Amino acid sequence: MIISKTPYRISFFGGGSDYPSWYLKNGGSTLSTTIDKYIYISCRYLPPFFEHKYRIVWSHIEIVKELNQIKHRAVREMLKYFKIKNGLEIHYDGDLPARSGMGSSSVFVVGLMNLFNSYQGKKITNKMLAKKSIYFEQKILNDYVGSQDQIAAAYGGFNKITFKIGGEFNVKRVSFKKKVLKKLNSNLMLFYTGFKRTAHDIAKSYVNELSKSKKSHIIEICSFVKESEKLLKEGNNLNDFGKLLHESWREKKSLSSSISNSSIDDIYNTAMKKGALGGKLLGAGGGGFFLLYVPQSRQKNLLKHFDKLITVPFKFASQGSKILFKNIEKK
Repeated sequence: MIISKTPYRISFFGGGSDYPSWYLKNGGSTLSTTIDKYIYISCRYLPPFFEHKYRIVWSHIEIVKELNQIKHRAVREMLKYFKIKNGLEIHYDGDLPARSGMGSSSVFVVGLMNLFNSYQGKKITNKMLAKKSIYFEQKILNDYVGSQDQIAAAYGGFNKITFKIGGEFNVKRVSFKKKVLKKLNSNLMLFYTGFKRTAHDIAKSYVNELSKSKKSHIIEICSFVKESEKLLKEGNNLNDFGKLLHESWREKKSLSSSISNSSIDDIYNTAMKKGALGGKLLGAGGGGFFLLYVPQSRQKNLLKHFDKLITVPFKFASQGSKILFKNIEKK
């Protein structure tokens, strides 16, 4: 059996510039961190004396004889990608719900890619794990996804990711004082709206327009990355980080009408009236998790008005995808 553990991420600034349709021609950058919420994937060899060859456990339980009968698209195509012929039992568990803006589809791909590399006895670097995962999602699954989530999940930590024209990327760990990190973490609140959506559908509504009519908005969104990095390094006024989130959210909403809706706007407007300095929907938009910057002294009052939303406490995490356990059965 092998078990992989891969962190979810929170993207603060620069989202949108990580889509190939933008950065291949213009470059881009994002600021993000991984958190202590994870996707766990396990697999074990399935001996041939069972009637079925594959057992896949996710929100459904699939028991099938043929590879092409597997309904979980990422699992089916990843088995083909690695040319795995043996029967396998694969289990998936996540600390957070899918389709919620936490990068779950990319986190799953990174975790599964890491798992199958280990299954075949291969070693893989963070960079290669990210690159292969990006290729798999964008070229094999043909999903409309960006490239920052795979990199964040593979590397882990609080990072600035720079996308170069042509496709290469650099990952720079953002270094700032521990007390600043602790204070930032304590001023951030994560709420689950209960609205599910598919990032593929939301992104498809605006990704092809990024290099056309929306160019000025993406340039502005990218500028927040450098500004926020400077704020964190100086550490003098973290409240400006929250205000920057507010400005960035306003720019993000201008990219497409599908990013927000009246229900989401009501949540955000209430939060701003009750103590938040800024915030954003995580991921492509449309629902999922709301990240809010709320000074600790104001959080108790804000929570009184958000009693119907699920609050998710979290801590920043420094490690990317890793293999927790490995004991390969002899075939």
